[in-house]
Amino acid sequence: MQQPWISQYDAGVPANIGYPDWTVPDMLRHSAARAPGSPALLFYGTRISYRDLDDLTTRLAVALHGLGVKRGDRVALMLPNIPQSVIAYYGIMKAGAVVVPTNPLYVEREIQTQLVDSGSDTIVALDLFYPRIRTVQTATTFPRKIIMTSIRDFLPPWKKFLYPLKARLARRWISTPTGPSIHNLIELLNSTPGMGWDQASDVPRVSPDDLAQLQYTGGTTGIPKGVMLTHRNVVVNTLQGRAWDPHFRDGGELFLGAIPFFHCYGQSTCQNLAVATGCPIVLLPRFHPDEAVKAIHNHRITIFSGVPMMFAKINEVSHIERYNLRSLRVCLSGASPLPADVQKEFERTTGVRIAEGYGLTEAGPTTHCNPLHSDHPSGAIGLPFPDTEARVIDSDTGLHDVPDGEPGELIVRGPQIMRGYWNKEEETQAVLRDGWLFTGDLVRRDGDGYFFFVDRKKDIIKSHGETVYPREVEEVLLQHPAVSEAAVVGVADHIYGELIEAYIVTKPGSLVTKQELIRHCTGRLARYKIPSAVEFREELPRTIIGKVLRRTMREEAVRSRSAETVEHQAV
Repeated sequence: MQQPWISQYDAGVPANIGYPDWTVPDMLRHSAARAPGSPALLFYGTRISYRDLDDLTTRLAVALHGLGVKRGDRVALMLPNIPQSVIAYYGIMKAGAVVVPTNPLYVEREIQTQLVDSGSDTIVALDLFYPRIRTVQTATTFPRKIIMTSIRDFLPPWKKFLYPLKARLARRWISTPTGPSIHNLIELLNSTPGMGWDQASDVPRVSPDDLAQLQYTGGTTGIPKGVMLTHRNVVVNTLQGRAWDPHFRDGGELFLGAIPFFHCYGQSTCQNLAVATGCPIVLLPRFHPDEAVKAIHNHRITIFSGVPMMFAKINEVSHIERYNLRSLRVCLSGASPLPADVQKEFERTTGVRIAEGYGLTEAGPTTHCNPLHSDHPSGAIGLPFPDTEARVIDSDTGLHDVPDGEPGELIVRGPQIMRGYWNKEEETQAVLRDGWLFTGDLVRRDGDGYFFFVDRKKDIIKSHGETVYPREVEEVLLQHPAVSEAAVVGVADHIYGELIEAYIVTKPGSLVTKQELIRHCTGRLARYKIPSAVEFREELPRTIIGKVLRRTMREEAVRSRSAETVEHQAV
């Protein structure tokens, strides 16, 4: 098939890559062998070298084996961006087990669903999360083994001493849980002798085509499903990201680890890319814009992967001109569309342009990205990665490619595409056909091979018999000077099919009425695209990585309309 996008690549970016026959831990072993003394993790004054990181992960692998974890067992990982998160991720895989990243914000029901579905007998988690895990364990017997750790475990001595007081003042302190099924991560590491990987003879070896992790989808379009990613999938997507920057300096970049590592976007573009290339990561357990700006300034960060919300919040930091952010060389944005005004203001502040990309969990995750060092069309989600094919097909039948410029469903094929959904063969067959992943996203492509996001196929609104793309309406609403954020959903209506409801967050100090926003849309949108209702909110419901939860808003709108109907009938 024709691939016009290759001619648009930055000079030095290859169309095809020769991938090593590695497992995920091989990326760490390679960097530890090449530069053992180089820093791998920087955490509030603690420095962990690549030699130490390799040793700690091997110790954990041996300890897990001693606890009965076998090859192919699933081990859940419920940690923020702290050293233990990286240690556990690679240690679990060194043990031959499968990592199941778990969102630390999950409530008991969500934790239970994921642990039971994946069959995770073991979980590595922060002590602060124990009450939720204990509730799940009592109800289901999952997990049978809990490995606890604390934020303080890898802090420098003086910060470790002060942590309990600070935690108590913040009302976040809990006593260390004990019990026959509970183990302490630090004690496991300290009780296991240091050894080279070749000496860990009892630990099973895995191959590149073995399962590396079960990455659960965010559930924005339904019940979360476990995406099966092999070691080869993860390694390939990591090295595709490395090849995308022809000026990348192995061992010479410095990453800001603010994007959550329990999400595959954070794993691929930060954690794994840094580890594969022997670069240090400055870890931030939670994203606070002031702290992120100080970290960039103090450490001279060169690479920052984020979501639009992060860049927007950095733009709002008070007295940001006091900080030098010009060390930034590459900034990547994903998870949701990047507003043009956020991009412009960030570029004015830092001098670096944000490169927007596209991906999805089922693709490990990245399939597209804009060039890092050359111009590209405004609003583009980028060009397909090396070794990645992409087509735009008619969304009704899925059988025919559509002409350039017309919207259709994006399908992709490449070595980073998942094996399938865990224990869900029917769902797997619905999205994987002849090696092509049907993304469910509507895009268009121009003649140069750039792709532009139109909307989620499932988010399309059918109003007055016409097709409405929510993003088009949102972009018009965002043009109003009082609007900071906008989200549009369709709500079922027995007369018009669906009515359009807009959710608005206004800028600080700005006032605007519902009628003003509807008038603003008039003349800018066809009548059937204009919202029939406007709701103001302090914030939009989002996932932790910034995706707007349209399903949540649809459910709210349905409940609101149902309540109005009941009230009307009662009157």
